[in-house]
Amino acid sequence: MARQSEQVLRTLNEKGYEAYWVGGCVRDELLERRVDDMDITTSASPEQVMELFADCIPTGLQHGTVTVRSGGFYFEVTTFRTESEYKDNRRPAAVHFVQDVKEDLQRRDFTMNALAMDRDGNIVDPFSGQLDIQDGRVRCVGSAAERFGEDALRMLRCVRFASVFDFKIAYNTWKGLVRQKDLLQHIAMERVRTEMVKMMAGPHPLRGLELLFRSQALEHVKTPIFMERFNKALMSNMEQLIEENILLRWSMMLIAGHYTKDEADALLRKWTFSNDDRSRINGVLQVEQLIQAVVQEQKDEETLRSEWIVTVLTCGRQATEDWLVIQRLLPTGWRDQEFLHEEQIVVVQCRGAAWSQSMKVHELKDLHITGENVLQLLGRKGGPWLGQLMKYLLRETAIGNIANQHDMLTNEVKRVAADDKA
Repeated sequence: MARQSEQVLRTLNEKGYEAYWVGGCVRDELLERRVDDMDITTSASPEQVMELFADCIPTGLQHGTVTVRSGGFYFEVTTFRTESEYKDNRRPAAVHFVQDVKEDLQRRDFTMNALAMDRDGNIVDPFSGQLDIQDGRVRCVGSAAERFGEDALRMLRCVRFASVFDFKIAYNTWKGLVRQKDLLQHIAMERVRTEMVKMMAGPHPLRGLELLFRSQALEHVKTPIFMERFNKALMSNMEQLIEENILLRWSMMLIAGHYTKDEADALLRKWTFSNDDRSRINGVLQVEQLIQAVVQEQKDEETLRSEWIVTVLTCGRQATEDWLVIQRLLPTGWRDQEFLHEEQIVVVQCRGAAWSQSMKVHELKDLHITGENVLQLLGRKGGPWLGQLMKYLLRETAIGNIANQHDMLTNEVKRVAADDKA
């Protein structure tokens, strides 16, 4: 990717145009982080860029952006530009092309992103972004009030950068964020979610959450989260959940906020999470609710085992596995349950994985009898009774009360049918 992007810069330079790598790719290079994409800024107009490169897409001509394809990689090439006042606290009303890269960098959000580098490695840094990177500081370019007023999402980007890079936030930048957080109400939840997901997937999500707690920024988005409902102690081990398990981090956060499954589902829908992600996060909360209900009465270990297996069948293997992972990272006694109830939950936590492993069946298709077999055996028409019977067979087979053998299941069907008639 680096070689191909350098070839794009060389082509522009050889035709007499200035061209630089710009923004995040320069920042990440200085931070010795992996570079995932390389944006380019140039003095060439969009039309001139398209004349130079045969394989390109006019992705945003009104904003000066052309996507150039080189060697299988795609590079956004944008003409030096300034922006007029913003509308809706997110979009510039108009852009104006300029010939000075420093004017282009002036419109950027933070100093560490207001960097441009040419093919020889020379860096254009009019706002001391390199110094801020060295000092581990997120600082707005110019006035924080103006930058956040232009695009309110920059406040969440500020927190995200501070979290992911483990940087501090410059005093005036933080002050501007706290003063203008109400502007977040204008930002679409999809954009809010994108920033939050990146933050939660990073190496220091607790730092980001603490900044959000302190600023109360999330209380001002379209679908707010109110921080006073959270028990921060329940999230203290969140970072032990590896970054690949970001959805478990979300589940832990919602447990810490004492969200029910239904509350969480409503929130995540409005935050535009995908169905799959929402289902996995909610699954953990559903398991938690069921387990808390199970231990309201004193039960022996065999009964707890049966109840756990029913929970696995109800919520799915993934949800129960996720729940067990999270439980190991939560402080003992956090539920404020009576001692005997908490003691039973500890038994479930210790034995749950083994109990799950002991299950011979997990779904109806695992049974060595089908609904069609049952209908033929009993000579009856289908109806709700059939579904109830099949679920009963699945439960009893999973617990181990019935062997998963066709003749054993057939005998149980006959027994249940005879009891119903009696």
